[in-house]
Amino acid sequence: MKIDLAQIQDLMRAEPQILPFSYDSKDAILYALGVGYGQDPLDERELPFVYERGLRVAPTIVTVLGGGGQVPNVFLRMGLDLSQILHGEESIEIHRPLPTSGRMVREIRLTQVFDKGRDKGAVIYTQSILRDQDNGAAIATIERSAVARADGGFGGSSAGQPPPHPIPDRAPDFEVALPTAPSQALLYRLSGDLNPLHVDPAFARKVGFPRPILHGLCTYGITCRAVLQAVADLDASRLKAHAARFSAPVFPGETIVTHIWKDGDTISFTASVRERPGTVVIRNGRSIVST
Repeated sequence: MKIDLAQIQDLMRAEPQILPFSYDSKDAILYALGVGYGQDPLDERELPFVYERGLRVAPTIVTVLGGGGQVPNVFLRMGLDLSQILHGEESIEIHRPLPTSGRMVREIRLTQVFDKGRDKGAVIYTQSILRDQDNGAAIATIERSAVARADGGFGGSSAGQPPPHPIPDRAPDFEVALPTAPSQALLYRLSGDLNPLHVDPAFARKVGFPRPILHGLCTYGITCRAVLQAVADLDASRLKAHAARFSAPVFPGETIVTHIWKDGDTISFTASVRERPGTVVIRNGRSIVST
């Protein structure tokens, strides 16, 4: 089904999709385990993310809370070929500290659609705002882009897409290597993304991968963990923003090496996998970490 320009305008003006949800300490701990916190149970810096006494919440949990790992209704209404959609970018902004439990709503709206041509697809941007269900206060804003590879050439504009964050032209100030477990995707998927690509070997082969791949948002959460480890002694309250572009998949069991540049509160980063030299899995990363 071809994307309809008039429908895009209507969808961008429409009221957001509202998803009420609640979460508790078990959800926070399960997510933290899914992005690798607690692999060394004697590491007292990571223990607070996986232990209910003095619990801290991994900030990238906002990407999955309230169905964040699911396909938004707007994609269904646009008639996109869901089998041909790739996750392009993810960006979070944290407005206030995340409680260890709460009742919230997730507001999802379509913000931009760019036509890259029939052979390159369409790039679709959505925004989600997490709000406290009781007082309406904004907790976090999540911006996400998806590449709909089969839905380009609909006559839309290709101009105006946000430029990538530039990486400094010098050696990294820090490099943090974090291993993933062979079962990492099996654990991470329990936070809400049940796509069979990450668990079913036959399905993975059918879509062109030799075996199941790690969720992109799991890789994203691991790079945030690496940044906090390098520049903030894992003080998650100092993270104000974290953004990245996905460039290649990670296979569970591989080691993610995050290359980090610090310029004041602005942190630039990329990520590669140790087991496949030259394979960059995250590009143009940018975090804001308060001093």
